[in-house]
Amino acid sequence: MTSADGLPGLARLLAARPPSCGPVRLVGVDGHAGSGKSTLAGRLSGLLGGAPVLHLDDLASHDAFFGWTERFAAQVAGPLARGARAHFEAYDWHRRAFTREGEIAPRPVVLAEGVGAGRRELRPLLCCLLWMDLPREAAWARGRRRDGPELAEFWGAWTRAEEAHFAADPTRPRADLLVRERGAGYEVRRGPGGQARHPGSITLGDMSTVVPGNRQAGETGRA
Repeated sequence: MTSADGLPGLARLLAARPPSCGPVRLVGVDGHAGSGKSTLAGRLSGLLGGAPVLHLDDLASHDAFFGWTERFAAQVAGPLARGARAHFEAYDWHRRAFTREGEIAPRPVVLAEGVGAGRRELRPLLCCLLWMDLPREAAWARGRRRDGPELAEFWGAWTRAEEAHFAADPTRPRADLLVRERGAGYEVRRGPGGQARHPGSITLGDMSTVVPGNRQAGETGRA
């Protein structure tokens, strides 16, 4: 597929990918905190008929920003690979405890969004890896504005942890597609990792695609 119709074309590309986690096409949406991952995942979900969105913030915690891979494997990937509904412990960032239960249905496409969605432990399970291509300083500044000065201490700890994570396990070089906000729309480009992960199969080509849209003014969610 070559596409000039933006997010609808991207949604069709994702739906056409072979399943990657049992019957599920698991899509990773990674990027720096504040880069717009939640908003993009929400819009793609709508275009994919309500595809479930797993917010990786629900698996992380204050004590382990990136220490959730075992829980992801056991509580999310394992059930989905069997075609079963996933039930997982979800973290409450205000109560600082796992007080809720999350649920993800094994729909044809499931979107996993959050910092670390493209980490090495998850990449073999992904049918496509998207990277929100906003530089970290711009993304972090937007996240700080979103969360306000009362979370300044948290952001100090988070940015140090995120910097260390991407230094050890960078996602952008392995992304199939780069997604950039352009005004009220999005621009989609081939990522540096597309050919290596899916030789000959990512066919958006070298053309850029600018997508008009109604992006929400404020992204919600920690990352």
